[in-house]
Amino acid sequence: MRAVIGRAAHWRVPSWTGDDDEPFDPATTSASTDPGVVAEAFWRLPDVLRSEHPFAFAAVGPVARRIVADPLAVPPHVPNSAVGRVHELDGQVLLLGVNHDADTTIHHAQILGGALYRRAYYCTVLRDGRPTRLEYTENNHCCQRFNLVDGWLHERGTQATGLVGHAYARLARSRDIVDTVVERIAKDRLVFLHPPNAHCDECDNARRSVPA
Repeated sequence: MRAVIGRAAHWRVPSWTGDDDEPFDPATTSASTDPGVVAEAFWRLPDVLRSEHPFAFAAVGPVARRIVADPLAVPPHVPNSAVGRVHELDGQVLLLGVNHDADTTIHHAQILGGALYRRAYYCTVLRDGRPTRLEYTENNHCCQRFNLVDGWLHERGTQATGLVGHAYARLARSRDIVDTVVERIAKDRLVFLHPPNAHCDECDNARRSVPA
């Protein structure tokens, strides 16, 4: 993901851990295999800063410290998170070789839009020098229907697309993504969940958490 503020650019890349049972160390903990090899290589580059908690992002550039400075927050994509800071600073989101099902900005938009579902998770943090399990809930599901955002942004003309090397890429302002998603959630709070007859366990679990 890339954020542009005025003429100064910085890069912000997912850098979270895939190990929920071990405390996170920003200097040594490997990034999850989910963000991929680029994310793992990025946080190890010179001058790159990294969040100090398990929901880490890595950033470089003039506002990098502001992007990664927030403490651990749950759920992970609230306004005082790296994703929230890019939205606040009117940054852009670059999806390189992936669709919006990999777009963490949509989780932020779900929080702002009042998504009703929650799923249970945990991570391990250090408290008084001892590993402690921290349980939390997150507005999460299979995320496949996040790809609907691709068409919504195309309809509005607020997303640029094209090839970067051999990868198909999408570029949009974080605020355009958030505004579009919040508008859709206002019409249908469950728009991103597969219907019950789709037999998606993750979406079914999220749906069961919705208050009656």
